[in-house]
Amino acid sequence: MKHIIYILLFVVFSGYSQNDALYERLQVLQNKSTTFYNIDGYTITKEVYNYEFSEKNIKKVTRKYKIKRNDKKSSMDEIGRKNIFVHKQKEIAPNLIRHATYYFIENDDKTITVIWFSQMNIKDVAFEKKMIAVILADAIPKKCYTTMEPDYINFAGRNIQRDESCFWTNLNTIQCSYNGEMNWSVHKDLKSAQNSINAQKGVTLAKKGVRIASEETVPIIFEGQETEALKIVFSFKGVKSILAGLAQGETITAYYVATKVRGNYVSCVLSHWNNDNITEGGLTALLEEVMRLKPE
Repeated sequence: MKHIIYILLFVVFSGYSQNDALYERLQVLQNKSTTFYNIDGYTITKEVYNYEFSEKNIKKVTRKYKIKRNDKKSSMDEIGRKNIFVHKQKEIAPNLIRHATYYFIENDDKTITVIWFSQMNIKDVAFEKKMIAVILADAIPKKCYTTMEPDYINFAGRNIQRDESCFWTNLNTIQCSYNGEMNWSVHKDLKSAQNSINAQKGVTLAKKGVRIASEETVPIIFEGQETEALKIVFSFKGVKSILAGLAQGETITAYYVATKVRGNYVSCVLSHWNNDNITEGGLTALLEEVMRLKPE
């Protein structure tokens, strides 16, 4: 087993030297036996099960992820441990495919770790291998970790003080009562960032009852840099969604941004309801933490 760990560490640190920005892009949240990771638009989840790695228990765990008997199952020698992986994909809308890959891996104590990758339109096996090596070797530095109620939010390398009314709805997705919501991911290139915001737009439009009331490109200041955002006002046709009912709002205004920030590329979607607390600048307090609308 020591030999395997040495191999994993070699893979991790040789990969890190080739791309030392990996940890600058990575954000991690640990909640009991579940760990969440966000990087390059990927949603990655790790869960640990106190079951022995056996055929019977693997079947039990795979059912939790809605993996069926006829789904193709393989193994990957490069991981260096007993493992099974399953790749599934689903068309959410035309030209919008959700890829999900599940790795079921034997731990040193013979229990099971599940690492699950989810991404839109992109499947990068080399990246998945690299992240698995980093995770299994426990090589992620503490600076990448956040907490359920952090004092500060690490927004693409800059700390923003968190208001008590703000909370995570997902890793790198923060919502503030009547002050808007934003989600973001840090990417290695602009193409990856653009793919992320395009996918998020597609997922929103695929929801029943959602339609575009207006759409335009607007000039903004984002993290001190001049750039552009795609501004879309969404309305709800027919019966309002549960979210619309809870917020008692009629429309959502969303800004889709993909741009370079502090040496990396950021995808960010910022939104607010029509009845949120709108400032004189036309946004909410949360949105104004990272962007400004340029006067026309």
